[in-house]
Amino acid sequence: MSSAFQLQSPDGMSLREKVAQLIFARIGSNMPPVCRVDADQERVRRLLEECPLGGLLLFNGGADAAKSLERLQSQSDVPLLVGSDIERGVGQQVPGYTLFPHAMAFDRLGADAMASVSEFARETAREAREVGIHITFAPVADVSTNPRNPIINTRAFSDDVSRATDLTRAFVVSAEAAGLRTAAKHFPGHGDTEKDSHDSLPTIEAPRSVLEQRELPPFRAAIDAGCSMVMTAHVSYPAFDPSGAPATVSVPILQQLLRSEMGFLGVVCSDSLLMAGARDMFATEKDMALAVLNAGVDLLLDLEDPARVVDHLCHCIDDGRLDERRVNEALGRVWKLKQRVFAEGNSPSGHTAQLQTQLTTELAKKIARQASTILGETSRSPLPFQRELPMAAILLKPFETAIEPPEQPLGALLRQRFTDLKYVQLGPRTDEAVYELARQMARSVKQLLVVIIVRPAAWHAFGLKADQAALVRDIIRGRDDVVLACLGVPSALEQFQEAAIQICTYSDVPVSQEALLEFVTENR
Repeated sequence: MSSAFQLQSPDGMSLREKVAQLIFARIGSNMPPVCRVDADQERVRRLLEECPLGGLLLFNGGADAAKSLERLQSQSDVPLLVGSDIERGVGQQVPGYTLFPHAMAFDRLGADAMASVSEFARETAREAREVGIHITFAPVADVSTNPRNPIINTRAFSDDVSRATDLTRAFVVSAEAAGLRTAAKHFPGHGDTEKDSHDSLPTIEAPRSVLEQRELPPFRAAIDAGCSMVMTAHVSYPAFDPSGAPATVSVPILQQLLRSEMGFLGVVCSDSLLMAGARDMFATEKDMALAVLNAGVDLLLDLEDPARVVDHLCHCIDDGRLDERRVNEALGRVWKLKQRVFAEGNSPSGHTAQLQTQLTTELAKKIARQASTILGETSRSPLPFQRELPMAAILLKPFETAIEPPEQPLGALLRQRFTDLKYVQLGPRTDEAVYELARQMARSVKQLLVVIIVRPAAWHAFGLKADQAALVRDIIRGRDDVVLACLGVPSALEQFQEAAIQICTYSDVPVSQEALLEFVTENR
């Protein structure tokens, strides 16, 4: 496939084929109705027969994800670029591969952060190539300056501009050198919002001088480091574009700022076009797609009905609403990226790769352990917990995704460590009887661990539910021995200053839950 592709040129393509190359569609889904990649293969095959799209977005892969992609590639006349949201490693989408902590965990590593990010990027590139993924929609180049941000927060490397810039650069350099194409996001910066662009249009009101000094440096670093792509934000920046249009459909932001002023020559891709931050501006998906392409986006991601959009864009060329030169310009960039990707090929899998994945998992565990931090402590610490004494653990999480297990890994880890353990998990639909059980458990033991999961996630409420927060306050009131931990954002601990000790892991992935257990049971 690689050598044949090198001999091809898009010049002989029909207009419809050219337009179709500018669109990526999903394969698999982690949203209801949940669907694994292998189960979605036939639907995607039929879609590609109808409309020869440029690539795929992989979500919720299974053990057969690589084989499914191989079959689809073999059936496609033009090789498909495959991208995926693997900010936290390939294990974020494909079980069996490594799942790393959220990006902000790296910032806690001090002088080791740069080297750890570089190693993380290299290993993610290796595992991605094994599956058949060519593009990671990472790094998150946003600066996490707003602790109330419901969608970025710990997904960003840091709240410090210089630190975020350095770690963004390190990721891009390492991943691109290892053959994984990067997409710095969300341009020109999503870190200071208090809304989630999945369900609304956020606005950042800061003046241009602030945006240039705070939001842009990590993106400049990513561009200078050779990132292949930049992903647009469905966010409004009046200082850059007084019309209030989100960056995804803003000519001043994409063509003047990103292209002319910052000199980016690679592929500009949209964030998911299923998101309300872009979609709610338009009567139809077809109208949105036209505006996005005309604004300067080269690659349209995650449309609901790609084939109808392709037909509509062709009609728009016929009636003058879309210039064919804009299509050719975008296609030229996408085609150049395809040539780079398919000239490189993929790494072989097998025993050596499996052994390397084990080593990569050890790297993820090391990062999680080093990131776990005490944020607040009273004069007397109840740690370490003693394995032979009774122990109670209460875990609270404000939302559940469609694909997560019914119990968090922490439950099983605690049972392995403590012989006399009471454990309860309170989710978004837990009834009052379980809340009362949690209160009784808390009163019955001296060793008490309260764990909250507050993390950024698409289309979900951010922060503890009111009754969950009230339960935590009830438990810690009047006690000097409660260990409170957040598997996620540090700001979630601020309202519980009475806890004897406050710990943050900056992530809720399994290795971070394992790191928390080690933190509370080992002498320091």
